Amino acid sequence: MTSADASKPSSQIPAPILQALDLADASWRPVLVAGLEAVARANPGYLPALAVDDYLPTENRLFAAFAQPLDKVRYVLVGEGPYPRAASATGVCFMDGAVGELWSESGLSKPVNRATSLRNFMKMLLVASGQLQPDATGGAALAPIAQAARDDGAIQTLAELQDNLHGHGFLLLNAALVFRKHVAPVIDARAWLPFLQTVLAALAGQPALPTLVLWGKIAEQLKKLPETSAFPQALAEHPYNLSFIGHAGMQQLFGPMALLRKR
Repeated sequence: MTSADASKPSSQIPAPILQALDLADASWRPVLVAGLEAVARANPGYLPALAVDDYLPTENRLFAAFAQPLDKVRYVLVGEGPYPRAASATGVCFMDGAVGELWSESGLSKPVNRATSLRNFMKMLLVASGQLQPDATGGAALAPIAQAARDDGAIQTLAELQDNLHGHGFLLLNAALVFRKHVAPVIDARAWLPFLQTVLAALAGQPALPTLVLWGKIAEQLKKLPETSAFPQALAEHPYNLSFIGHAGMQQLFGPMALLRKR
């Protein structure tokens, strides 16, 4: 099968799911179609049921993470699933669509504090940069950092943080591409496993293997796939755990990237 054939719509895949491919970079389309066909083979009823169900993310953002071109991927960060709020679920791992400004006069902004995983990720970055101490990451410690952030070259918005991550080659995925109130995330994650297996197989064929960054127990299920063994790996608890802030491995990985600084 040629790459052109592989990118043609499949009768196994409902039209609303195929429409969501429009937000993905063209380099990914044959891979994503093959991944969806793998899901259909493993669980024929899953995609048709999903297509007529209520799920997040909305607005055809199911594959929004794949806006990062295939040949630009240097890291594959896998979280658990979309935020369980329509305004927050963007199709991009832990990028909360309800967050604009990152800072307030007293520390992190209210929307950041509501997005627990994002909040703890930012605190981890601040610990990694030496701006926070691991045992003092509350409001009193954050206030002077936030006040200085307006003038010292720090990024101001979540969009800038996402741009910085993309600039370092991050593909920001979730183990479960959808959130449904009536379905446990681990069940949806299991259904998407053949899709992610196809994605990893495509990345394994790249000249430089990206690093696989797995957050939480659901993401760690990917370790069961034979494709996973080829990749350098970095594992941590999910960032909604406070212990993530002090994770030395994550500090070593992300610290040198200076993600909170303007590029």
